[in-house]
Amino acid sequence: MDTIANFFSFITTPVSWVIVQFHKMYGAIFGPDTGWAWGLSIVSLVVLIRICLIPLFVKQIKSTRNMQALQPKMKAIQERYKSDKQRQSEEMMKLYKETGTNPLSSCLPILAQSPFFFALYSVLSHIAEGKTIGVINQSLLDSARQAHIFGAPLAAKFTDSAEKVEALGASITDVRIVTAVMIVLMSASQFFTQRQLMMKNVDLSVKTPYMQQQKMLMYIFPVIFAVMGINFPVGVLVYWLTTNVWTMGQQMYVINQNPTPGSKAQDAYLQRLLKSITHSGEVKGRRRKSVVKVIVAKGSDRNENERRFFAGLSKAGFAAQADGTVIKSDTIAAEAEGGAAARRQQPKRQTKAQRQAAAQQTKGSEADEAAEATEDAGSDAEPKTSLEKKPETPGKGDTQGQSSGRSRATSGGNRQGKSGQRKGQQRPKHPSSKK
Repeated sequence: MDTIANFFSFITTPVSWVIVQFHKMYGAIFGPDTGWAWGLSIVSLVVLIRICLIPLFVKQIKSTRNMQALQPKMKAIQERYKSDKQRQSEEMMKLYKETGTNPLSSCLPILAQSPFFFALYSVLSHIAEGKTIGVINQSLLDSARQAHIFGAPLAAKFTDSAEKVEALGASITDVRIVTAVMIVLMSASQFFTQRQLMMKNVDLSVKTPYMQQQKMLMYIFPVIFAVMGINFPVGVLVYWLTTNVWTMGQQMYVINQNPTPGSKAQDAYLQRLLKSITHSGEVKGRRRKSVVKVIVAKGSDRNENERRFFAGLSKAGFAAQADGTVIKSDTIAAEAEGGAAARRQQPKRQTKAQRQAAAQQTKGSEADEAAEATEDAGSDAEPKTSLEKKPETPGKGDTQGQSSGRSRATSGGNRQGKSGQRKGQQRPKHPSSKK
């Protein structure tokens, strides 16, 4: 650790200068030799560094999202060029270039903090050894050695011997209790920060090895910090605990205000947005309008959370526009209510006994209709008359007999046609009738 700290010795002077400036401010309030003055100086150093690193943090968030979105394509490239590692690497770099993604961007905030972290470690190590460093002269050195945080000196470590701790004016028990508590808090904050990212801000519809890797890191990082923490001075533990708490709060804000598409955080955000639109009748804020605008532009590519959001808008009688605003539409509300009513009025499912009873009732009604049809056919039938052939008579009588026979045949045919049309069956023809 000391070797790495010496590698970043070029930045120890700026770091020590920043600490001294904050110490002057807090020393005027709490006293120059108190742990509050020196501890708050370290906390303020962390806040200043993290504010400067906000652009890198935003870039880290974007890079992490792009990596999550590219996981299916990366997996396809790996399967396609399984036997050709060189072609696989070329295709990966091509994919990164096309999408503007840098895999190292997710590590930028940690890499950028490393010089300040090791410079602070070097400053506190010199204070523990009673050596001046940077702009910290002998008077500031004596003041820092007298400062204690909850009974533990700033430069004391968990692994220090009792003699070294007593030389700093403290007891080994106080030092180990304070350092143990701070190590646990540091590891716990690291764990909850990573867990918050995995449980709320990850697209759950995409199952890739990247997600499994992140889950492993969620448990590995806290263990690494716990093992390394026993070699950190109290001042460095204050620094690292402060930066972990800052990261957790910063990430919480990003998750609530700009969640990853398809995640639980996006669902919660869109439900809050829907509630706000329903209450006020409009989309308030430029950022919220941009969110609605992006979702509208997706069209059929919307995820389940976004489709649920649009369904809620339609049910409330609103229609989202391409510019991110919404308009009131009574037609949309009526269609949504009509669709819901149609779904509610679906017939209930019948039991087997009910279906059998309905079938028997149907058969009984068909039998009644058949009986009525038979009675109607019997009532329409006329009694058969004798059609014996009369002796032929000459002259006019013959003509009249033929005409009357034709009229009877015609009337009989008409009755037969009407009966067939009414009942669907034709009456049999008389044997003497003409074919």
